[in-house]
Amino acid sequence: MRYLYPFYFIYQWFIAVPLAAVATILTALSTILLSPLFPNSKFAYFPAKMWGKFCCYIFFIKVECNGFEHLNPKQSYIFTANHQSIFDILAVYGWIPFIFKWVMKMELRNLPFIGAACAAAGHIFIDRSNPMAAKHSLEKAAEQLIHGNSVVIFPEGTRTRTGKLGKFKRGAFLLAMELKLPIVPITISGSFERLPKHTVLVKPGTIKIIVHSPLDVSKYTMEQSSELLRTTQEIIRGAL
Repeated sequence: MRYLYPFYFIYQWFIAVPLAAVATILTALSTILLSPLFPNSKFAYFPAKMWGKFCCYIFFIKVECNGFEHLNPKQSYIFTANHQSIFDILAVYGWIPFIFKWVMKMELRNLPFIGAACAAAGHIFIDRSNPMAAKHSLEKAAEQLIHGNSVVIFPEGTRTRTGKLGKFKRGAFLLAMELKLPIVPITISGSFERLPKHTVLVKPGTIKIIVHSPLDVSKYTMEQSSELLRTTQEIIRGAL
């Protein structure tokens, strides 16, 4: 199929990328307008959900997602997923049927349109260079969870450079233990192959999302948070 690559390159840069850019701007503006009027509602969340699906479709990426039978739609969760590429974000938005808030790095707050939309939607920005500011951000995440939403965190903190699972940070696990909320490990595979870090050509194909059974954090003490982290990491790694 290599003979098709020149045609796909032209399609990507002259059709898919412009469509994705327009969809991103429209989604951001819709979120900025709707979130204050309908906070934490499926109505305000709908543009982002359609954005995730649309962007995957125009790049010829199929998303297979399973495991929701393990979850209670009325329960708040802390979703912890591995991070392989930007398509993780699109796939989670498009296929995870929960109202949730991202915990994301502070640098994303400065992105045109996207930063303002994320702030309007109540997503939580975390300054990893400032421990006190990071603690305050996690406290804001706790407030969101108390109001019945879920939170999505990439515990690696950044995209993998090699496709292999990276080291996890403890923030998500301490937050879950403090609030006594279940952790739901999520394994994302195939996303790295679609768009490895430091490349610009998307490769059509399939992304698989496996939603694992929730982990009962009440079985762990604060002193055992590292054990909870390792358990979550091994569950995610085992399905890669």
